[in-house]
Amino acid sequence: MTEGYDDFDRFVEGDEADITGEADAEDLLRQAVDVVTTAKPMPLSASVLISREEVLDLLEGALAALPEELRQARWLLREREQFRAEQQREADALMEEVKVQAERMVSRTELVRQAKLTAQKIVDDADEAARRMRHEAEDYCDQKLAGMEIVLNRVLKTVVAGRERLQPSLESAEPLQGFDEQLEEGEESFFDQDQR
Repeated sequence: MTEGYDDFDRFVEGDEADITGEADAEDLLRQAVDVVTTAKPMPLSASVLISREEVLDLLEGALAALPEELRQARWLLREREQFRAEQQREADALMEEVKVQAERMVSRTELVRQAKLTAQKIVDDADEAARRMRHEAEDYCDQKLAGMEIVLNRVLKTVVAGRERLQPSLESAEPLQGFDEQLEEGEESFFDQDQR
């Protein structure tokens, strides 16, 4: 409760020091308390002797000063509320600005994340296309080699068959005799790939 009086004292001592030149209500009440506490005791009694006029003047002055002091206290309260409202508006504006900046940063982070995902998808698609092309090329080469294998097998069989034919005749024939005749016979059985 004394904090309110301290604030009020600071206010009164500052800008609005008692315009009428009279003491404020608190001072007047303190003076009234002082009059009562310093009053002379009555003999053989717990009562004290005080000046009625002096105490009444102090109390009436305090009552007269109260409306002005209440007005000043209300003014102080209103000023304080306005100050708090202004500070709250500034804090709200700052929070809104921070929120917008945070959203921008999140948006940038989201853009970077999306760009990374897109780049990764492009790389994955390229890897898949390269893998597919490699398999297609391997399949093509395998088909061509299989075809060549078939042709070479036929040629090999023809060569083996030709050699087998030549074997019995070479063993029984005398060297260099009848070579021309065998050559003529061999020409008929010669395999020509183009004449298939």
